[in-house]
Amino acid sequence: MSDDESRAIFREEALDLLAELESTLLELEANPLNMDLVNQVFRALHTIKGSGAMFGFDEIADFTHAIEGVFDKVRNEELHISRELVSTAFAARDHILGLLNGVDELGNGSPERGQAIHVELQGLLDPLSQQPASATDSTGTVDTAVPPSMIADPDLSTSGQDSGCCGQPDDVPVTYRIRIRPRDPKVGKELNLQPIFDDLHGLGECRLRMDDSALPDLSQLDPQNLYLSWEALLTTTAAQSQILDLFFFADIDLDVDLQPVTDSAAAEAFDSGPGMQTGSADAGESVQPQHPLLTAPSEGSGTGDSTATELGPSSPQAQPAPKPQTCAAPASTQAAFPPREAAPKSMPRDGVNSLRVAADKLDTLVDLVGELVIVQAQITQIVSERGDSQLTALAEQLERLSADLRDSTLGIRMLPIGSAFSKFRRLVRDLSAELGKEIELVTRGEETELDKTVLERLGDPLVHLLRNSIDHGIDMPEERKTAGKRPQGLILLEAEHSGSEVLIRITDDGKGMDPDAIRRKAVEKGLIGPDAELPDKEALKLIFLPGFSTAAKVTSISGRGVGMDVVHKAIDSLRGAIEIASEPGRGTTITIRLPLTLAIIEGLQVQVGDGFYVIPLSLVEECVELHQKDVDPSGRKRIINLRGELVPYISLRRWFEIEGQPPDIEQIVITGVEGRRVGIVVDHVIGEHQTVIKSLGRVYRDVEGISGATIKGDGSLALILDVPRLVRSVAAEAAD
Repeated sequence: MSDDESRAIFREEALDLLAELESTLLELEANPLNMDLVNQVFRALHTIKGSGAMFGFDEIADFTHAIEGVFDKVRNEELHISRELVSTAFAARDHILGLLNGVDELGNGSPERGQAIHVELQGLLDPLSQQPASATDSTGTVDTAVPPSMIADPDLSTSGQDSGCCGQPDDVPVTYRIRIRPRDPKVGKELNLQPIFDDLHGLGECRLRMDDSALPDLSQLDPQNLYLSWEALLTTTAAQSQILDLFFFADIDLDVDLQPVTDSAAAEAFDSGPGMQTGSADAGESVQPQHPLLTAPSEGSGTGDSTATELGPSSPQAQPAPKPQTCAAPASTQAAFPPREAAPKSMPRDGVNSLRVAADKLDTLVDLVGELVIVQAQITQIVSERGDSQLTALAEQLERLSADLRDSTLGIRMLPIGSAFSKFRRLVRDLSAELGKEIELVTRGEETELDKTVLERLGDPLVHLLRNSIDHGIDMPEERKTAGKRPQGLILLEAEHSGSEVLIRITDDGKGMDPDAIRRKAVEKGLIGPDAELPDKEALKLIFLPGFSTAAKVTSISGRGVGMDVVHKAIDSLRGAIEIASEPGRGTTITIRLPLTLAIIEGLQVQVGDGFYVIPLSLVEECVELHQKDVDPSGRKRIINLRGELVPYISLRRWFEIEGQPPDIEQIVITGVEGRRVGIVVDHVIGEHQTVIKSLGRVYRDVEGISGATIKGDGSLALILDVPRLVRSVAAEAAD
């Protein structure tokens, strides 16, 4: 693998870790006493630091080591989680992202920004360094409650290294006795302790032995269980935390007991027999870890997806000699711990595997499947013309297979929308603090899946809508108290499937929107005439007009009248729709309707004159006939009485100015658009059609009512109707 490929892989993994770090920090701020969350933060930082140094990102490794040292003190209970610490950690996370992607508009990634964060980190540690190691109270008694390890290191680059045992300097060797036992006896193929033993040897003089005293009689032995444990005697200058860090990324969950050995007799007893004959724990007892990090499950624990070497100790027949050996040449453990290169190539059968694929490869696959669908449609049409029963059967089988392949391929592109929701928690946190508001963000439906392309293009519109809710929607705490509300505002962000669409709602319990105030502002800005009469629902939609804003002054957040206009254009480009419901004093709900995918859809093919069109099948409710005698000759009255309901309709022949005479009996395709029923009048309804969406050229991109084109089975083109946009265009023309 080339260096460029390696660095690209690191960059992708680092971006994932930074996203995980951001979400974990948000949870940690809400639960500052949760040590599992502290461990997750430390694990992410530790991985970024180690991988960064491995792939040549030395600046990232050095900077990450500093913030990692601070959280090392947190997990050792020498420093407490505070809002200031979390804010600095967020700033450090943004700076690491800047080092990856380049300097951003806030200066993240620049040396000046890195130095400023270093100063903030040192400020967090200053209270520790200012605490005396001993103090004398009024009675003259010496208080030694503050240990020397609580004093912050003057250099952040060494903040991750604590002092040796019992406060001794780091250069004084200390002997430790380490007991290691898998917490789950059914570890099977996941167990591979050889790398950990190699790392222990790297820290100093190490002796190792295996304890098989817990092996039961043959009649009581379970071949699926591991009854072995291990004990090491390590003489090293390394700190206890540095030793325990070796077990931090173990593939399985381990119980580890680390105790300093101060008695030479205890060290000599280590060699006295095969069993654990010294110490407070019996061989058959579960030894509890002394370090808070080891109480949390390891990342690979219990998942079955580890690629660790298959080990002999999981079998009762593998019983190496109990004599102690040095880690440099553990002859007695060679059978139990084969070299890493002996690892099996295949994954465990019950593992859950995943594969990272480049987005452009996935897009190419979707394009190829689209072309296959077109060819399949052409084959089906030719076969139907020939009337050969064998070819017809093969064509039907090909159609089923292509449909399954299409659904599977599109399913690969589907991603849970929660990946987009998670980043908004940080936005709400920072923006509410900037505005002096108290806001809680609640998300629902994170598991709802949406096409990758749609999800990527949805980010900016949702950011604008959330910023608008935070700035304009949620009122200040004092105003909320006066109105009888709780001081903390609520924003609900939820998603759900609705047929072949996804609904995304942003609801706040703020001030709401006043339709009359919006009308007055629109008249003031010259966006509508003073005599215009708009119902409340239409008045609320005026906020999407370019240049419209109700803000009294321009700020860094709002007031320029461009945000909501951008939202409307972005949703339109996704063939979606946006609706607003608001009640003054109670809050606002903005609903976005989006198609599941932008690649291949099910459509209803219709014909007008010599042209063919496709209506998205998800919008179609039914088809009815329209007789010429029921058509208003003037064209002004375009309404049909459908079982007692008046339904307006649009004539595609009139709208697109298609020449020729319509048939005596036309067809009306009844569609559901933005909560109302609208008919589309066509000459003939052809039937369902698998529609591969092709983009139009620049010349036709702005044609009202057309969102794309597709290729039919005979090779000709059919235009795809953008029904919501068509309805809005016709309504606007009628209003004019």
